[in-house]
Amino acid sequence: MQATEKLISKNEHLGGLDFLRTLAICLVFIFHYQGGHFYEWMYEIIGFGWTGVDLFFVLSGYLIAKQLFSEAQKRNDISIKRFYIKRSFRILPAYFFILALYIFIPAFRDHPSISPIWKSLTFTQNINLDPSIYNAFTHAWSLCIEEQFYVFFPLIFLLLVIWKAQKKVFYIIFALFLFTFFFRFYLWNNYLDPLKIPRENQGNFWVTWIYYFTLSRLDGLLTGIGIAAVFEYLPLIKKRILKHGNTLFFIGCIVLLSAYFLCDKRDSFNGSVFGFSVVSIGYGCWVMAALCPNCFLHKINFIGFKTLAVLSYAVYLCHKAICHLCHIYFSKHGVEDDGNLMLLICIVATLIAAVIIRYAIEKPFLRLRDKLLIQMK
Repeated sequence: MQATEKLISKNEHLGGLDFLRTLAICLVFIFHYQGGHFYEWMYEIIGFGWTGVDLFFVLSGYLIAKQLFSEAQKRNDISIKRFYIKRSFRILPAYFFILALYIFIPAFRDHPSISPIWKSLTFTQNINLDPSIYNAFTHAWSLCIEEQFYVFFPLIFLLLVIWKAQKKVFYIIFALFLFTFFFRFYLWNNYLDPLKIPRENQGNFWVTWIYYFTLSRLDGLLTGIGIAAVFEYLPLIKKRILKHGNTLFFIGCIVLLSAYFLCDKRDSFNGSVFGFSVVSIGYGCWVMAALCPNCFLHKINFIGFKTLAVLSYAVYLCHKAICHLCHIYFSKHGVEDDGNLMLLICIVATLIAAVIIRYAIEKPFLRLRDKLLIQMK
């Protein structure tokens, strides 16, 4: 989700993408939130909140790939050094700050045990992550996948640029999409099929190797990269797409509704094998719709969405710990632990913490980044 900072050109409308980023962080927050009294229908939405991460993946894939593809088209080259500097100064300061709080202040943790420090520092926490052993800061698994993507995808694309074969990125996207799909099918068939292996013997295999593991969760990033590739290298198809924004949004609604029923049980065969792909395609339709000038998403220009979109990375990093601290403190002072007042307190406290992170940590490092980039010109 950190990739969704303004990486597209200043003259391109961002309202729709801001709305989608806001939607993504709201889904994630409410899915992770513990407690609260909701209407019955709201629990159905909350149960689908896990897909907010997949929406972030699609947005990140699109924006990062668009940046690289545009640079390659203009310069017939890409600067890996500039790319890593931009990403590092955007991502690492806030991440390391929150990680330090988790490591050195145990009371800050939403759960008692945290993964080995070296795995968090190297963004490999999501590999072989067993939440029954390490249950604090587990939501960083998605950041690990994005960081691994930021490391390897630019290098792969650089080779294509050197070989004058940028358009072959379509083959890579398609091959990897098929791979991640069949990889999940292989894992299910060999380790999770209840007809072969009793449920009581499966342990945390599903969440460790299908939900958290990089090779099982490439669908969203690949969908975003695919959108960027089509828009950059297939201008005729792009022109046709841009005429049908509202239709794309409607198609996305149908696909996501299908995903909702398909993933009624995430750890079922349909949810495990097909679910992530269908969710990513549905959100991919919404991202394309937001880029179409005639779509209502594209025309959204609400400052609240822009603000929440900017804060989304900081919110993602701190929301579990802040909610945990709020529950501990305010429940001792008469606030009902699972009441809606507690939910409101948690939301406000998380936003305040995100603003502090944004302006005390992120902004200073972004200014330093900009100075370094200017000196490199």
